Amino acid sequence: MVDYPEIPGLGAIRRRVGAELFARVAGPNGPASRERIHGSAGERWFGPERPIRAVHGDASMFVGGLRALLLQSLHPLAMAAVAAHSGYRGDPWGRLQRTSTFLAVTTFGTARDAEEAVAHVRDIHARVSGTTPDGEPYRASDPHLLGWVHAAEVDSFLRAHRRYGAHPLDDDGYDAYVADTARVAGALGVENPPGDQAELAAQLDAYRPELRATPQARDAARFLLLSPPLPWAARPPYAVLAANAVALLPLWARVPLGVPYLPVLEETGVRLAGRGLTRAIRWAMTPPPGAAAAPGGPQERQGPAGTAKPS
Repeated sequence: MVDYPEIPGLGAIRRRVGAELFARVAGPNGPASRERIHGSAGERWFGPERPIRAVHGDASMFVGGLRALLLQSLHPLAMAAVAAHSGYRGDPWGRLQRTSTFLAVTTFGTARDAEEAVAHVRDIHARVSGTTPDGEPYRASDPHLLGWVHAAEVDSFLRAHRRYGAHPLDDDGYDAYVADTARVAGALGVENPPGDQAELAAQLDAYRPELRATPQARDAARFLLLSPPLPWAARPPYAVLAANAVALLPLWARVPLGVPYLPVLEETGVRLAGRGLTRAIRWAMTPPPGAAAAPGGPQERQGPAGTAKPS
């Protein structure tokens, strides 16, 4: 647990910012739903000591989540499915809440709730199919396509946590994190999900011949990076978030998407700003001294997955 000293006069600001962030990622029923996720009695897929809890409960997830969306868009079949069925433009916050809900339930919720969440997602995937603008057919339930989405997501969360997590893990810890996520991936229908960092890297490399930036992918990148549906006051911190998500992308992913590559600036100003932003998010979403902590502890409520509501 990180101990943040409380400065007189900042308590109200802290509560307001934390509440606004929580509402964005958890939705209107967030408080009651968080209590259900963390407070319900029952066996969990992952115990308190598991690395998946440390990663998915950290503020670095905000950076990792945006990086994952950008990386995932490079598979033309995945991008076509998102563009046609996810509603990311019409209801981006709803999509964020649904995604963070799934992560929260499978990471912190009871095994029964996790199984129900997986079954719900699999049912949705079974009904999603179509063709890309180039005429290629896709099915959201395709194990190969699910494997790409999983690998891109896990790689993004891992890299963001390694750089911006409150307590980065060692290599053994990150290997165990990848192994933890394989349990969820397998339940969703991914065949042979990676079990450690080496297998994760090998899977990402194996997908690279299939990747390209379609017009849909570049349009999604512009939407996510340049015109998010946010009030003007929230755009400067979001710009820092976006810059750090881009900075974590490999060069082979940036070039097709047309995002900038400024190595000197990224290693200095962008990284420092990213650390400051994730610390600010962590500060805002950690209960002030003396406040009652929800079951699961403050560490499990600092990132999107730790604050989400179940469906």
